[in-house]
This record gives sequence, structure tokens and C-alpha cells, in this order.
Amino acid sequence: MTTTPPNPDLTPDQALARLPELTVVDVRTPAEYAAGHVPGAHNIPLDSLDRALPALRTAHGGLLLVCASGARAERARSVLAGHGIPAATLTGGTSGWAGHGHELHRPRGGSRATWAMERQVRFTAGAAVLVGLGLGPLHPAWLLLSAGVAGGLVFSALTDTCGMAAILSRLPHNRPRPADLDATLARLGSARG
Repeated sequence: MTTTPPNPDLTPDQALARLPELTVVDVRTPAEYAAGHVPGAHNIPLDSLDRALPALRTAHGGLLLVCASGARAERARSVLAGHGIPAATLTGGTSGWAGHGHELHRPRGGSRATWAMERQVRFTAGAAVLVGLGLGPLHPAWLLLSAGVAGGLVFSALTDTCGMAAILSRLPHNRPRPADLDATLARLGSARG
């Protein structure tokens, strides 16, 4: 059974000290996870969390949720709390972890060089704005694309959500293969203590 971490947010240094007793779950996309993650972290993307509830309910030690900056980990903590599963989050996510000089694990071979979700969003938003502005002289309706992206970015900032990230996370390179998620859940099940 999971135990309640004494602090719902752990700094990178606190997490490093407790790493052997924690079950670390990285809720980013598989592509982001492959680009570098906290050593020993299990990759269960945020949108696959419901499927992992039985394994997370019986994980050993406390659960530590990790993402790039902390926002998705906080959403994951809310989902788990709704199912009675306590969890901590890593303050600052993997960015904070690396910023404190802690090593990120990067699997050798087979891992694709991919961009973090935030970078994918910036690229897609920027490209859409440029397309709208570039094609605007041909037909003014194209300017609505740029306006729509700008409005979406403002809404994203105000609500601390990101619809574009939700859409991009569904692209094939950001999705776990079913076998990968099954293997992760099996490892979690065998690590029960």
C-alpha cells in the first residue's frame, strides 16, 4: 500500500535523498520521458493514469509524480487523490531536477531525439501564426488562424491548461505503445514491497 509522503511537494534535493524509498512516476509523454527522466522513474503518461490506478494503489513507498515543470504532475496528483491514492510532486519537475545538478537518465539506443511538450507547443503555435500571417494577404480569413492561436495562448495562460498540448500528446511519437505501458505496469506490480 502507498504511504503518504510527509510533504506533498518535494524539492529535487529532498527527492534525491528519498529516491530509494519512492516509486517515481513520470507523467509526461513517452517522447519527453525518453529525452531524459529522473533515474528509476516509471513512465505513465497523464492520459493513461486511469489504467494504472490498480498498480499505483499498491506501489511500494510513497509515490512521487514528475513532469517537465510540475503542472501535469499536479493534475495527476489531483486524479490520484480523487481515488484515495496519496502522492507527492517534484517541485520544478525534471527542469528543476536538472537545474539542481542532478542527473537525468537517458536510455541508450532506440530512443528518439524528441522535443519536450512545451517546445512542441511553442513550435506549433509559432508555425500556425506565421502561416496565418503569410497567407493573410491572399485571403483575410487566414488571419483568423493567427488570432485563434493568440486567443488560445491567452486562455492557456489564464487557466493553466493547454489544449494544444492535449492535442499534440495524441500524436504517435508522443503516445506509449501498449506493450511499453504493459511492461511499466508489470514492473510496478513486481516492485511491490
